[in-house]
Parts: sequence; structure tokens; C-alpha cells
Amino acid sequence: MNQDHEKQQLHLPRGFSFSAATAGIKASGKPDLALAIAAEGASAAALFTTNRVAAAPVQVGRDHLARSHGRMRALLVNSGNANCATGKAGHIACRQICAAVGDGLGMSGRQVFPSSTGIIGVPLQADKILARLPQLIAQAEATEAAARAFAGAIITTDLRPKLTSAQLKVGNKTISILGIAKGAGMIHPQMATMLVYLFTDAEASPAALQGHLRAAVDLTLNCISIDGDTSTNDTVLLLASGNSGLKLQSEGVRSKFAESLAAVCRSLAEQIVGDGEGVKHVVRLLVQQARSREEADQVARTIAHSLLVKTAWAGADPNWGRILAAIGRSGVPLDPARVDIFFGKQQVCRKGEAVSFDEKSAHLYLSQPQYEITIQLGRGKSSSEFLTCDLTAEYVHINADYTT
Repeated sequence: MNQDHEKQQLHLPRGFSFSAATAGIKASGKPDLALAIAAEGASAAALFTTNRVAAAPVQVGRDHLARSHGRMRALLVNSGNANCATGKAGHIACRQICAAVGDGLGMSGRQVFPSSTGIIGVPLQADKILARLPQLIAQAEATEAAARAFAGAIITTDLRPKLTSAQLKVGNKTISILGIAKGAGMIHPQMATMLVYLFTDAEASPAALQGHLRAAVDLTLNCISIDGDTSTNDTVLLLASGNSGLKLQSEGVRSKFAESLAAVCRSLAEQIVGDGEGVKHVVRLLVQQARSREEADQVARTIAHSLLVKTAWAGADPNWGRILAAIGRSGVPLDPARVDIFFGKQQVCRKGEAVSFDEKSAHLYLSQPQYEITIQLGRGKSSSEFLTCDLTAEYVHINADYTT
């Protein structure tokens, strides 16, 4: 796995080329259009937002996956405009753009997967995108620089692009996996509020990819939260070109691929939370001794979404009582007299009551950019790991001024 995402070389999967351009959708004038091409086609699997208000590209993307039987040849992403709550005109614009990409590549528009991110309720200026498509298609390259340009063009309030990669060797052949994501706000684990694109040169059917994608996302991108909001444009897309010549058939290849895919998703999840809007502290919640993973997740999410808890974290305040109160209202029928809470290795609550601890040391521990909080429920043997963050004044400023 690549840890220094801005400096280390990426493992690029064979069969894909990338490009980026500026269409003038963003008021800032920064790149806002990105294209990925699978010239020979790719198997596809996707997960989408659970929000009942789903953007036009989400609805069109679902339709194109169904109509193409899970075979895609291009991915087009625009940032700066979500193309959501834009009515019939938004759907027409989305399909028009996909058709134009298809014409430019000599294929059906149904084999183009659309994505959008940005402001909701603003008509999408399709003419600006259409004018840049010839340039976008012509300059597509299978290079690291092009992949990084793609990653830079899809961000909105992100402070930095998010990329990672992995490579696994089977015999004398290799499979590469590349992950590119955007997300800094409206992050909540109900699929995961973000745009995530995963590219691999493994060979697999769309059905097999769907199973791998679901398993990887459930353990990683579904276990993060920044602000508890679920977007209208959430999409995680996995494309497999098959150019490695390795099929996900044998148990050995499948297990290695699953492990590497989860590692890529985990890295992207960590990058998203670390780049959260106004985030100063990344918090890893370890909820243990639950009766089921679902129960542990329920407790973790309640803690992660408590404004009182998150603001205490912003001030590095070791106020464990707010965490205990959140646990108590999580809906899990636990016994408070069995709950233990730890800040790192220091216990701050024993059996639901105060325990003597070094508050200065706890404050210094919570002042770190990243730390762990462990909650033991005393109910069973299941556990969950959940990634979240604090809530700062900067988050309020970013979102108070988002459209003005």
C-alpha cells in the first residue's frame, strides 16, 4: 500500500486512461471535469446513496449499469454542480453528455457512467461540458500524471486529492488496484457519502465484483462519519478491465484481491476523514464487548454524531460523561454499570462511573491529531472500529458560506 499518497508512485491498472479539464462549472476556475476511459471495456459494480433525494447522475448511472449488463467503457465526473433537484432538464443534460462522450469514443452512451458533485438545485450547464469533451477525450493518457489530474478535478471543499493503490502478485502475473476519491463534508456511513472510483486490471464478472465491493465497503467506507449528513450523489464505482489476465476464480486469487481492495478502501476512508471540513482531530472509536457488530456500530455512530462529544474533542476536553450519555441513548439495551471507557490506555470511566485519572495527561492525549477511544460494553464478544472526527468553528464557517 502507498502511505505517502502525494509522493509515492501509483500502481496503475492496465486498460485505463485518464484526463482532466476546466469547463467553467466551478466559480474558482479550477479543473472541474474528469474522464476515465476503458477502451476495451470493463466489468462494473457500484453502490449508491441511500438518500431518497438522488441526483440525476445517480439515477442515470443505475440505469446505464442495468442496460449495459454491467459493462462500462467510460466514466465522466463533473465537480462544482451536483445536478440534483434539477428536474427533467437535469436528466436530459446528463444523458446528453453521456451520449456525446459515447459519440466521441465510438460507442453507446449507455456505456458511459456519469457522476456529479457540488451545489444542489442549480441547473447544470451542459454546454460548457460538451464544449470541453473533444479536448478531454483527445488528451486521455495511461499515466500517473493523468490519474492525479483526474483526482484533482473531482474535488470540491477537499483540501487535497485522495489517491492510493495496491498491487498483488500471483505467480508471474500482477493485479493492480487504483483508488481515487473525493469527500470532506456530508460524510455519513449509509453507503458512505462521497465519490469513490476503484480501477483494477483483474478479470471478473460484474456479479463477482459486486460481492467484493460490498464486502470491502462495509468494513471501511461504511465505518466513517464526519458530520452525519448523507449526500444525494454518493457513488462508489469499481471497474475491472481484465487486462492482467488473472481471473478472480481460485480461492487464493479471490482472497488476495479482497484483502487488497479492502486496504485501498480503508486508505481512502482514512484520507477522507483526515481531510474533513475543519477537522483538527481524527478519532478512531473502538467499540468492544457488544453482542453483534451491528450493535457495536450503533453505539459508535451515536457517539460520532453527538455534537456535544464532537465539540469536546475539538477542545481536547476529556469530558467522558458526554460519551457515556451518547452510549446510553444509542438504543442498545445495555447495562450502564458494565460500561468502561478509555482514552488511549488511560481508563476514564469504570462500570459506568467516574474513576480517578490524570486529566492533564488525558488533555494532552486528546490534543494529538489522531487518537483512539475504546468503549467496552460488557455484553458480548463482538466489536467494531469506526473512524470519525471533531467539529470545529471552521466547519461552521465553510458550510455557512458554501453558496455565497
